[in-house]
Amino acid sequence: MMDVFEIKDALATFRVIADTREQNTPRAKERFEALGDVERATLAYGDYCGNVTLPNGELLEISDTIKPQTVIERKMSLDELAMCFTRGRDRFRREFERAKDAKASVWLLVEGASWEAIENHRYRSKFNEKALKASLLAWSIRYGFKIIFCKPQSSGALIKEILYRDMKEKLENGVYG
Repeated sequence: MMDVFEIKDALATFRVIADTREQNTPRAKERFEALGDVERATLAYGDYCGNVTLPNGELLEISDTIKPQTVIERKMSLDELAMCFTRGRDRFRREFERAKDAKASVWLLVEGASWEAIENHRYRSKFNEKALKASLLAWSIRYGFKIIFCKPQSSGALIKEILYRDMKEKLENGVYG
């Protein structure tokens, strides 16, 4: 187990890893700026995870395809989320199953969304709001993920803060190192 100084040193090296499949759009560039030191790598599931350099000088995550313990799965809108529960349902399910099999903690972050927007069908998809709510809640229970709605402008800072706090907790509790 690391001591308090080793944990502090490791956290000073904290950076976010973005999946290579995360598109490099103008919105993504803004998000990456908020994230700070971002690395790109292939994640087995999710769009973002955190990484640190351990006291022995090695990176925590160094494999070709990273299977992180905590990830953020980001959706840019309720329309994208609805598509994941309809046309992309099988692919979406497989991603959550991979995360569950790896015992990963998943945060589903949906930009520009709110529970009220779902209830009032403020999205373009024809996917019924009751079906969207039911799918979202059933899957959050089945796959153990946490749901967060936020504005697109705050997603980068929120992603970084969640991953940093999670990493800090794990280092302090001896999960890593």
